[in-house]
Amino acid sequence: EVQLVESGGGLVQAGGSLRLSCAASGLTFDDYAIGWFRQAPGKEREGVSCFSRSDGDTRYAESVRGRFTISSDNAKNTVYLQMNSLKPEDTALYYCAVKYHPYYYCSEYGSREYDGWGQGTQVTVSS
Repeated sequence: EVQLVESGGGLVQAGGSLRLSCAASGLTFDDYAIGWFRQAPGKEREGVSCFSRSDGDTRYAESVRGRFTISSDNAKNTVYLQMNSLKPEDTALYYCAVKYHPYYYCSEYGSREYDGWGQGTQVTVSS
């Protein structure tokens, strides 16, 4: 059974930075993608960024492009989301999720098409 554990959330002022981690255990193959999603109160869950383990492809939502960077330490089975120049509108509960055997670019899959989820980590950006 695959388990995902997020960490690194917290409270930061606007313009600050945080680095989220998603540690995966139980993955026995390399053909998967890790996606970062977020959900703010009263809003739908939205995709933020994703990483394809098999080819290293990375994708970003337009709202975070140029500010967030996704990376991976494959030896540790951990995917990171470096978030810079944070804005109050980035405030949300951030989740990582795994998509097994993706056929398309990882950004092509909606949240309901991912196979497993972490418990989430809260990011709060004050103005």
